[in-house]
Amino acid sequence: MAIEIERKFLVKSEDFKTSAYNVITIKQGYLSSNPSRSVRIRIKGEKAFITVKGKSNENGTVRFEWEKEIDKSDAESLLRLCEPGIIEKNRYEVNNGRFIFEVDEFFGENTGLIVAEIELTSEMDDFDKPLWLGDEVTGDTKYYNSMLIKNPFKNW
Repeated sequence: MAIEIERKFLVKSEDFKTSAYNVITIKQGYLSSNPSRSVRIRIKGEKAFITVKGKSNENGTVRFEWEKEIDKSDAESLLRLCEPGIIEKNRYEVNNGRFIFEVDEFFGENTGLIVAEIELTSEMDDFDKPLWLGDEVTGDTKYYNSMLIKNPFKNW
């Protein structure tokens, strides 16, 4: 069983872009956006994945995650079966000591939203917080991609 441990933050400036070592376009949808068990289809550049995520713990930092690479043409077909609301974003990868920040700049109905996530090995891990990092929103479900398809940033 795979476990994901991550923290999520708003981003208060685009200064992260100068530190990014990689940028990739992502398109994703949800076959199920149920908070207890979401099923996501994602096209990330030229690769595609199906991901199952379980319910988060109380503070939102830990949850079950299973992911498998699938054929890109299968993912394109599955995206047509997804619930309404496709997420489109650019993901910037930024080194931060022994960790990597994945900074998502959203488009479409979520234009203007920029969120940074850092995957940790333990809930107790310490990491440097860059100046461009804003308020922590870990566990705030409105920032989950599966919720952004239902209540996009433009409606806030």
